[in-house]
Amino acid sequence: MYIDFHTHGKLAKKLPFSTVYTDWLFGEAKKAGLDALCLTEHFNTLQFDELYGYLKKTCDREGDTLVAPSGLRIFAGMETDIAESGHVLSIGTPEEIMELNRRLEPYKEKGQFLPFEKLRDLFDEYEVIVGAAHPFRAGGNIPSLPEDQLRRFDFVDLNGKDVAEDRERTERLTCALGEKLQIPVVSGSDTHQAVQYGCIRTCFPGEIRTVKALYEEMKAGHYTIQVSDHAAFQVKTAGLLKRALKEIHAAGGNYVSVLTEEG
Repeated sequence: MYIDFHTHGKLAKKLPFSTVYTDWLFGEAKKAGLDALCLTEHFNTLQFDELYGYLKKTCDREGDTLVAPSGLRIFAGMETDIAESGHVLSIGTPEEIMELNRRLEPYKEKGQFLPFEKLRDLFDEYEVIVGAAHPFRAGGNIPSLPEDQLRRFDFVDLNGKDVAEDRERTERLTCALGEKLQIPVVSGSDTHQAVQYGCIRTCFPGEIRTVKALYEEMKAGHYTIQVSDHAAFQVKTAGLLKRALKEIHAAGGNYVSVLTEEG
């Protein structure tokens, strides 16, 4: 099973949720060779609850996962900012993620973000697994957290966007952090745009339908990570396309129809 641990279902968090765009994204993910993904949408994106409400209506439920009409398996997740500066991934059932998002409502503005210790305390009330997102990206301070807090992470994100920019540095630092903490390092593309799917992916030998089983396979090391030979090109192209589509939206155009040839 090829899975991407860090993805988004919207072009940008401040843009309106589009069912057509999200359906298109998931179809493209399947075409790119992914069997599953973790939908780690920004916790303070517009219409977070509507995105997950739509998926629960239109996808089949199998274990903890939602299966889109394309056959793509979706693990529910969220990407949350912390006060120290940095992003934290969480993966759980759709119900857990939606409830956690509601409970984080008071902390969605910059200056109101929870410190990691309090965020992790909240996550500990649920059966979610928690990851350090792109820990060595400029502007983030996750590696500077106290060691007792660092050891509360369940996994580390080897991020496709950062690998594309500087593979040697990203792999060296990320894998060293995982080894220090004795936790799995798995990969995510960090895409908001379909071109980036497949720049990096994690391969498990069998199909997984529950968060518990996913975590057990991660801890056992039953996976490999594959980086595309074209990762740098994919990430650069996706970034350019994202900016262009946001400009179309800002000018009053329909960026979704540009991509899907609808409308």
